[in-house]
Amino acid sequence: MFPLHQNDTLTEVGVKRKGRSVLSELNKSMRLGTSQQLASSKARIRTGSLKIQRLRENALAYTFLAPSLILFAVFMFYPMLKSVYLSLHSTDPAGNVAAYVGLDNFTVLFSSGQFLQGIKVTLLFALLTVPVGILLALVLAALTHSKLRGMRIFQFAFSLPMVLSVGSSAVIWKFLFHPTLGMFNYVLSLLHINPVPWLTSPDWALLSVAIMTIWMNLGFNYIILSSGLQGIPDDMYESAKMDGAGPLITFWRISMPLLSPTIFFVTVVSIIGAFQSFAQINILTKGGPVNSTNVFVYSIYQEAFVNFRFGTGSAQAIVLFVVILLLTMIQFKWVERKVHYQ
Repeated sequence: MFPLHQNDTLTEVGVKRKGRSVLSELNKSMRLGTSQQLASSKARIRTGSLKIQRLRENALAYTFLAPSLILFAVFMFYPMLKSVYLSLHSTDPAGNVAAYVGLDNFTVLFSSGQFLQGIKVTLLFALLTVPVGILLALVLAALTHSKLRGMRIFQFAFSLPMVLSVGSSAVIWKFLFHPTLGMFNYVLSLLHINPVPWLTSPDWALLSVAIMTIWMNLGFNYIILSSGLQGIPDDMYESAKMDGAGPLITFWRISMPLLSPTIFFVTVVSIIGAFQSFAQINILTKGGPVNSTNVFVYSIYQEAFVNFRFGTGSAQAIVLFVVILLLTMIQFKWVERKVHYQ
């Protein structure tokens, strides 16, 4: 309440009160406006600093990735683009581009019976090597998973093929497959069995190369699957034993579902490796006899570096890339649904 002076009237008092209220509202609005401006300016500073920090982090990350990106660009991206370019052209024996032919190289490729035969041989080779190799490695990993004495020796022996290169392994197996001096036919002669033409018969050549490939990939598959088994907690096995489950039921009900991501990874890698097999076939059979081991990659090698037809060889390489890409996408689309992730 404001005191009334003698000369003040009620209207004058009301005007004064309204003026003071208007002034207080203006002060409040000015304070709110300044606080909002300060908050917005602080937010802008924060967003600007965050953007600068992100740019610095991205620049630092790309700096560390630069050597790898350069290597990928030189040894992967450039050859891939060069293969696409050559697949659309015809070349001379020196590898120089002679003329643009469009999709004629692909048309000739799919109309060739030898190319289709190579696809069948590659699929059969993958069927012979991938399931058997994974199953054998899984059995060996399960047998050596126990903590008995001496298991380290077996683990080392089963992992040993990974140490050897493909060329060294192929040379060793070539001596083992020798028709007269080889160890395999010598053992068969002791059992009074006729010698087997391992690498010289069209009926046995692909199977022989598949056996060598299974042994060669055994070390990698065994190490990956054994690591997957070691990652399963022991509490689950103890709970299964308390419930009265036997070793086979425990392995099928507990180990296999928890090991399914590892098996899926090994399957994808093994299929890609089977479609890219070259060195053991080049050393053991050179695609023969009668093209019975002429797989996809060896056909590319013959077409490009033996027959000097780099255009059709590049077209085959593009087809191989598409086939591997489709198979990998199919596995991730349908097979991965049955994978049990923890």
